[in-house]
Amino acid sequence: MFEFLKKLIKKTPAKSNKIKKLTSKKSTPKAIASKPKAIASKPKAIASKPKAIASVVAEKKPGIFSFSEKIKVGLTKTREKLGAQLIELFHAKKIDESFYEDLEMILLSSDVGIAATNMLIDNVKFSVKQNKVTDPSKLKSFLKLHLTELLATIEQPLSINQTYPFVIMVVGVNGTGKTTSIGKLTKLLIEDKHKILIAAGDTFRAAASEQLAVWGERNDVQVISQSNGDPSAVIFDAVTSAKAKNIDVVIADTAGRLPTQKHLIDEITKIKRVINKCHNHAPQEILLVIDANTGQNAINQLKIFDAALGITGIIITKLDGTAKGGVLAAIAKELPVPIRFIGVGEGIDDLRIFNAADYVEAMFE
Repeated sequence: MFEFLKKLIKKTPAKSNKIKKLTSKKSTPKAIASKPKAIASKPKAIASKPKAIASVVAEKKPGIFSFSEKIKVGLTKTREKLGAQLIELFHAKKIDESFYEDLEMILLSSDVGIAATNMLIDNVKFSVKQNKVTDPSKLKSFLKLHLTELLATIEQPLSINQTYPFVIMVVGVNGTGKTTSIGKLTKLLIEDKHKILIAAGDTFRAAASEQLAVWGERNDVQVISQSNGDPSAVIFDAVTSAKAKNIDVVIADTAGRLPTQKHLIDEITKIKRVINKCHNHAPQEILLVIDANTGQNAINQLKIFDAALGITGIIITKLDGTAKGGVLAAIAKELPVPIRFIGVGEGIDDLRIFNAADYVEAMFE
C-alpha cells in the first residue's frame, strides 16, 4: 500500500510556492466605521517573542487558482449552505424580531455556536440602529464586518523564533489529518528557508511512520523513527540530533488521542516534559489539528487538549468537505487560540495561512 502511495506522490508535480519572511508585527484589518460596543474578547496572551522573527506567510501563487480563490473554492459547501439561506433572509420585507430569530437559526446551523451567534446578532442590531438602516439587504455588509472583527482576534501566523531548534509538537484526535498536515507544513517551512527534521512519534499506529517517511522523501527531509519504540524517546533523539546538526525546526508527530481518555492525554503531557528536559525553550509551538467536520465538538477537543498541554495554535483541516465553516467563529469567541493554518483541499499546497478577511469573503461571496 505504501509503495503505491510513494509512486502516487512522486507522480504529483511540485507546484511553486513562494514564501516570504515578515516581522512579527501582525497586520490588522482595515478600520471600518461605527464599530459596536460589544467586541469579541482578545485571544489569550502568548509567550513573548523577539521583535523581529520569521513568519510563514504565503503569497499569491501562479496557476489555476490564486491564494484567495483557492480558499473560496475550499469553502464552497459552507458558502452554498450559508449563502442560500442569507439571500432569502435579506430579501425580507422588514427588519423585526422575527428577522433576527431567522438569522440566529442560520448562524447556528453553520456551527457558529451560541455565544458567537448572540454576539454577532447584538453587534448587527447595534449597527442597524446606529446607521438607521431599514433595508434588510444592507445587513449583509454589517454581518461580514462583525464576523471579520471576531475572526481577526485569532488571526496570527506561525512565527519561528530563534531559540533553535524550534520544536513544533503536533497533537490531535486520530483521523483529523495530522500526518498529512505535517507533510504540507514541512513544505511551507522549507520554502521559507528553514532546515527541517521530522520526529515520527506516533509509534502506536504502525502506518504513521511509513506515511511520514513518504512525506520526508517527498520534501527531502530526514524522518527519525523507531519501530515499536517509546514516542518520548523518538522525539528526544530527534531534538538532540537537531541540536547537533544545527537544524532550525523539529516537527514532532504524536499518536492520536481521544480527549475523553485521560490516561492517553497523560502520555502526551509526558512527551512535552521530555522535550523540555532536552531543550528548555521547547516545545515552542503546540499545534492542535482539528477536523472541521466535527463542528461544535471541536470546542470540546480544544478545551481538553489546551488544559493538558497549553495549545498555542490550531490547524483546521478538511474545510473543503464540510458546511461547518462557521466553527472558527465559535473558537474565536469561546477559546480564542490562534488559527495558524486551514486545510482547503487534498493537494500539497492546500494548507493555507489563515486570514480573517479572506475567510469571511469566501464564506459569503
